[in-house]
Amino acid sequence: MQFSHSSPVKLVFGPGRLDALATEPLPGTKALLLTSNGTAVERIGALGRVKTMLEARGLPYVHVAAVEPNPLSTTVMAVSKTVREEKCDFIIALGGGSVMDAAKAIGIVATNDGDIWDYVQQGRGGRRPIENAPIPLVAITTTAGTGSEVDGGGVITNPVTREKVGLGGHVNCYPKLAIVDPELMRSVPPRLTAYQGFDALFHAIEGYVTKRPNFLSDMYALESVRHVARGLARAVKDGDDLEAREHMAFANTLSGYVMTCCRLTSQHSMEHALSAFHPELPHGAGLIMLSLAYFGHMIKTGARSERFVELARALGHRDAVRPEDFLRALHELQVACGVADLKMSDWGITREEIPALAENCRSAGALLFEQDPVALTFEDTVAIYEAAYR
Repeated sequence: MQFSHSSPVKLVFGPGRLDALATEPLPGTKALLLTSNGTAVERIGALGRVKTMLEARGLPYVHVAAVEPNPLSTTVMAVSKTVREEKCDFIIALGGGSVMDAAKAIGIVATNDGDIWDYVQQGRGGRRPIENAPIPLVAITTTAGTGSEVDGGGVITNPVTREKVGLGGHVNCYPKLAIVDPELMRSVPPRLTAYQGFDALFHAIEGYVTKRPNFLSDMYALESVRHVARGLARAVKDGDDLEAREHMAFANTLSGYVMTCCRLTSQHSMEHALSAFHPELPHGAGLIMLSLAYFGHMIKTGARSERFVELARALGHRDAVRPEDFLRALHELQVACGVADLKMSDWGITREEIPALAENCRSAGALLFEQDPVALTFEDTVAIYEAAYR
């Protein structure tokens, strides 16, 4: 049992804690305030509150609303140019996982030459080391999905190569400060709440059944799953249920901690191919559509049987005795959240694409395939896509 763990993030958690931005020490003197290209943070009032607090502190900032739901490498490069031109020395990422992931990538190329894909370590990435420390980051999450507020990685899509890949890992890619305020999540629509919640859930599940878990990742993962079981269906049903939002916000942050001390499995690589080919597909939706076929295949191999029983119990099936009970518990949660009927074809995905998807995910996401407890062949990968397709 050997592991390394680094969590250099100051975490401020709880309803109303967005106001901590008014007093917490900040890691620079001029901020790039980064948000998505949508209107959610403005609609919920978070953007206005953040601007007011920065202005009250006399801290100059440049606001850029640019990040896509699946952030693009081209956007990263355009915003990093703004960072340099405006001489911003830190980033405030206000939004969901896509904004925080993009901010980490922007921080890398704000201080290192070349294109962001030069620093990607898989697929067609340039595999260059990050030589200069990225500029510091403050992460304010408005969703419960990725845990990106407490980890050091981010996922970016290259629209030219059609690759969606994780990058980062430098100690300075971790946010200096993370603010997790469940009140900011109350207006997230039901379907997005479900997509984001299942993303957090699968971070925890994959971290629990991965090839190399450890005592610490197990603790984070199982507790994350328990909080998802307590909060997700309730939050989908009633977004104003603040207790449910607290459970999901905490589950999300715990799933981020899972990724600070172990790696996920190839389910995430398989979904990244789906949303790289079809950027309009929400990441969480893709994971939901793959999940029963993916974990069903793993269970059929006999891998991690005892752990799947424990996961079923953590999801609320306390009488679980077989790994298949996990599949039943997972399906029941999807039904309760109204996402059991998702179809890949609704996002334009075709059966004819499946071999190309399999090739893409095994190249661009090779590192996660190495973490599977039983190795997936190319044929296995195709078969999982086929079983999940409808």
